[in-house]
Amino acid sequence: MDRIILKDLLARGRIGISDKERERSQDILINIEMRTDIHQAGLSDSLLDCVDYSEIAKAILSLVENNTRKTLEALTTDIADYCLQHPLVRSVKVRVEKTAAVRFAKSAGVEIERDKI
Repeated sequence: MDRIILKDLLARGRIGISDKERERSQDILINIEMRTDIHQAGLSDSLLDCVDYSEIAKAILSLVENNTRKTLEALTTDIADYCLQHPLVRSVKVRVEKTAAVRFAKSAGVEIERDKI
């Protein structure tokens, strides 16, 4: 299976359980690996046969910026569900990290893998 990768997409959003965490936007680092078959896209060289990762990145940035979720688990699931809506994406791995969540740690996050049903 082929992979489309979005690495270190940096978004700003309000996420957290406590009101203090949600007072201001935080940096949220997102990594996505979408599994697909790029054979036809490689032959045609046409965007119509591709997973348009630029459009997916824009949509995910908007999703995070307008997020009302409290947990990274819920936000990560929303991102995976969005990616799986694309007809060419068969499965996805999503990692979402808060870069300032834990003192002395570079980040804290959640990683999930989901398959299209």
